[in-house]
Parts: sequence; structure tokens; C-alpha cells
Amino acid sequence: MTEAVIEEFIASDGYRLQGRVWHPENEQVRVTLVILHGIQSHSGWYESSCRQLCEQGARIYFFDRRGSGLNTRDRGHASHWRRLVQDVVQLLSQIRFQREQPEQTVPIVLQGMSWGAKLATVVAAERPELIDGLALLYPGIKAKVNATALQQLQLSLAERLGIRDKRVPIPLSDPTLFTADPDWQKWIQEDPLALHKVSVAFLLANRELDHLSEAATEQINCPVFCQLAGQDQIIDNLATEAYFSRIRSDQKTLFSYPEARHTLEFEPDREQITADYIDWLNESISSEKIC
Repeated sequence: MTEAVIEEFIASDGYRLQGRVWHPENEQVRVTLVILHGIQSHSGWYESSCRQLCEQGARIYFFDRRGSGLNTRDRGHASHWRRLVQDVVQLLSQIRFQREQPEQTVPIVLQGMSWGAKLATVVAAERPELIDGLALLYPGIKAKVNATALQQLQLSLAERLGIRDKRVPIPLSDPTLFTADPDWQKWIQEDPLALHKVSVAFLLANRELDHLSEAATEQINCPVFCQLAGQDQIIDNLATEAYFSRIRSDQKTLFSYPEARHTLEFEPDREQITADYIDWLNESISSEKIC
């Protein structure tokens, strides 16, 4: 069975990002995936799908976002939206440089799940030369619950007053939002690495990423894949479908799973859901079949 190894990636500001990396055992790499997780989750939530992808030839770089998951320094904090983008751009640039070596010529797909999809669209729009495809899994670009006018005012006031380090609870404390499975609900509730609070600076970065993601649709020309959960209580699927339709690329594929809740990784038919993703990689991305 293919298992992840914990690796370290040093960002340009010296922050040591920890994450899980999957290398195909037979070294027959047919696609490289760089994955971005949600606001509360981390790479440890997605080991099953990553293992399945890796066993079919995907090399996976899944570094936890700074302040999240395995990264305990500055928990829940990001100084600026540009810092979050730069972390991803730096990793993609390093992989792209390696890919230019004759033995490393495989396509690169940037995969964003839940909140991570918002960051992924901004990176894809700003640095299209670094990726060959974009995968948006239950993307957190259009949420059902948004900040109220009062909360937005409070955030703007905090910005003016220079309040940036104060931590604010993430409004996703109920594990039933992620899955209907009681065992997975218990697992999420007891997860010591899950993130429950973010800084005001992170919320300011998130607000700017919202604006940038909205504008990103006109700049995304690569093949795009999207998966939605029909019973999602976090994401506004209708608004997400409208957003997806505005993406400029003429190579777009959307799957919807009517009975699924937000985190497809916790669905009983997750292997088939991942197989649908593998099929897309085969048909739209990989020059050589990955299964």
C-alpha cells in the first residue's frame, strides 16, 4: 500500500511548511498534483483519495497551509493574501523547474478543495504558466453562510485600528456540516490538527481572495474539473455552478453527487468519486493514461 511521507518545504520568508507527499512506488509518474486543503482541514483528511491517486501514477505534494495541520507556528494566521499565494507559487515554480528536466516531463494539476479552491483559482489566474490543469473539489468560492454587514464593518474597523493578531472562531464547529457518517463526525470532532480559529489578518486575506477569485474566471484557460456535493450545507452549489460557467476555459467538466455532503472524502462511495477524477486526468490532462 502506498503511504505518504512527511516532508518539509521552506517558504521564501523562512516558514517551514510541513506536509504529506506521495511518490508512486514504481516511479512511473504520469501526473503531478499540488493540493490545497480547506480552512479547517489538513492533508491528513484526504489520505484515502491521495493513496488511490498515487497508486495510479500521481505524484502528490500536499503541504498544509501555514498555521494549519502539521504547521504549529503562528496557528491560524496569514499576514497577507499575497503570502498565501506566494507559498503556492513558490512550490509550483520549484516543481515546474524540475519538470523541465527530461525525466520529469509530466503535467502539473493544481487541486483546491473547499476553501483551498478559492486560493487555487487566484493562483491559476495569476500564474497560468505554472499549471496544466485546475481541479476544484466542492469549492469554497460561493458559501451559503457569509459575513454579515456588521461583521464586515467590524473587520474593516479592526484593519483600520491595526488589530491583526486577534483570533476569531471559524463558524464550522458542527461536524455534520462535513459528513453524515457518525464515525467520520466523531473523527473530525476529535482531530487534534483541525483548525478552529483564524486571525483577523487571515480574515482580511480571505476577503481579498474573495474579490480576486471572482475576477479570476476571465483568466483561467486551462482544463478545469469540478466536483460538487448535492447535500452540501457549506457551499452554495447554484452560485458555484454559475461561477463555473463563467470560467473562460472551453475545457470544463463538472460532476455532482446528489446524496453527498460537503467533504466527498468521507462518502461511502469515495473510491468511485476519486475514480471519476482519475478518468478526467486521463482524458484531459495526462499524455499517458494513469490507470
